[in-house]
Amino acid sequence: MNLLDRIAPPLFIFIWATGYLVAKLAAPYADPLTFLSWRYAGVVALMLGLALAARAAWPSRRDMLHLAVAGIGIQALYLAGVWVSIRQGLPAGTAALIVNLQPVLVAALAPMVGERVTPRQWLGVGFGLAGVVLVIWHKLTLGASFGLPLLLCLMALLGITAGTLYQKRFVPHFDLRTGQVVQFAASLAVTLPLAWWLEPMRIEWNASVLVAMAWSILVLTAGGISLMFYMLRHGRVTAVSSTMYLVPSVTSVMAWLMFGETLGAQAIAGMGVTLLGVYLVVGQRTPETAS
Repeated sequence: MNLLDRIAPPLFIFIWATGYLVAKLAAPYADPLTFLSWRYAGVVALMLGLALAARAAWPSRRDMLHLAVAGIGIQALYLAGVWVSIRQGLPAGTAALIVNLQPVLVAALAPMVGERVTPRQWLGVGFGLAGVVLVIWHKLTLGASFGLPLLLCLMALLGITAGTLYQKRFVPHFDLRTGQVVQFAASLAVTLPLAWWLEPMRIEWNASVLVAMAWSILVLTAGGISLMFYMLRHGRVTAVSSTMYLVPSVTSVMAWLMFGETLGAQAIAGMGVTLLGVYLVVGQRTPETAS
């Protein structure tokens, strides 16, 4: 195992966890789909420049189509669903709990990409979900009726799950620079018309929005998404998805440090349970293909 294989999971978790903080920073000043459209355009420009400078290989037309489909799920549907649902009033804790059902769905559907999930891994998936519930329990508001925001968050869950499995099945290997040009161009083509149709496209270019945009493009996308794709290429989709169970715990610690949010004994206990669940999933070598 090389150094990148070792550091990719914890680095990915840290980067992905900052996404909730970035959303909190930008939300008062930018419409969500408008912000995401600018973000996607920035990623396309950045990755296109890197690809051209390095003369990176472009995928075939067939692989471009597969990358576009996967990218719409992983980026456009997932990010739009989470950002808009929270803007529409769905509590962030509830959104996080719904999205963190992803490892359960991925484990259930793993045979579609040739992976077998062992009983030990299923136990880990269960522990991971229980830990997430403990971490964010005090932030949940499950009794109210949220209608459209809840459906949007479910769309986000299905989008990232389907996109992850689709990419693992049809185009697991591609240049990260040219591949992300294709994926984010496709996401922009979906998101920008929706922003024009549904929003006044308000964005205030103040310091908070500029920091959030720069972090979203350079760190969350260029760093976080690239690491996720690298792990999918070199690992099992069930194990990669299960690392996302750790995101709410890391986010809670960051919010405690940066914004003074409460971090009680129940949340700390939940972090321990989550760590145990992820260890059960990723800490055992299993066959790469279904028997």
